[in-house]
Amino acid sequence: MHHSSGRWRLGLALSLLTVFLWGILPIALAVTLQVLDVYTIIWFRFLVSFALLAVFLGVRGQLPNSQQLRTSSGKLLAIATLFLAFNYFLFMQGLALTSPANAQVLIQLAPLLLSFGGLLIFQERYTLHQWIGVSILTSGYIVFFREQITNLITSQETYFFGSSLIILGAIAWAIYALSQKQLLQSLSSPNIMLIIYGGCALLFTPFAKPETILTLNNYYLLTLIFCALNTLVSYGAFAESLEHWEASKVSAALALVPIITLSSVALVSVLSPSLIPIENLTSIGLFGAFLVVSGSVAIALGKT
Repeated sequence: MHHSSGRWRLGLALSLLTVFLWGILPIALAVTLQVLDVYTIIWFRFLVSFALLAVFLGVRGQLPNSQQLRTSSGKLLAIATLFLAFNYFLFMQGLALTSPANAQVLIQLAPLLLSFGGLLIFQERYTLHQWIGVSILTSGYIVFFREQITNLITSQETYFFGSSLIILGAIAWAIYALSQKQLLQSLSSPNIMLIIYGGCALLFTPFAKPETILTLNNYYLLTLIFCALNTLVSYGAFAESLEHWEASKVSAALALVPIITLSSVALVSVLSPSLIPIENLTSIGLFGAFLVVSGSVAIALGKT
């Protein structure tokens, strides 16, 4: 089993960078979905990430060699690649049928599953204070998303279907992340992501329509490029955070993502009301947000 380096401050910083980038990503994706199909967006994100990372590693002489590839688990690489591809597809389809805020509500099953996977598979441990943090975090989600959950119960059939896809995407992401952590025994995190990006780009190539990208105006093209760069930096930071911090604690920090998303949606709806509908939070919802942040901090910073 892979063991973290113990440089938890670096792991925390990388996790928070991931939180910010993943928090603002659904807004950019929602914008690109107005003009492009799901397959083309995903293909472009993976292709650009693969190309830029390959150039970066090539310049630094850090591309994976044949010896490293032989000693790494082909099955684990295949599992990580397939399930990250599933996650991207299911999340994007669910986002297209629901909303950025709703997508981030449900995708939070992913870091929770990663957390418990770290406890069960990698024999990580929580202290009593961290278990209390789990309870606070769970209570916070129940309170914070009460209005969204109520909306799910009374929503249309397509809304239910989209939400189901996001839940399946959360399960797929947790499987990918646990495979990724184990792969760190034989490959560096940039090399793992290079192989996964390339594999995912190949998987979506038959379904993509590259010619539609050429028809985009500057606004939509820049938004699409931002989505691709977000993929490269956020997943690179996430992969590296697992090298220095326990999976259970990384997942706790990722619980802050919906707060960033909802704050960003509120800001964008003020600056450009026609782009993203505003999310109205009551005082109860804000209290739930406070509990989520408090619980996440208690888990992430707790000592074992």
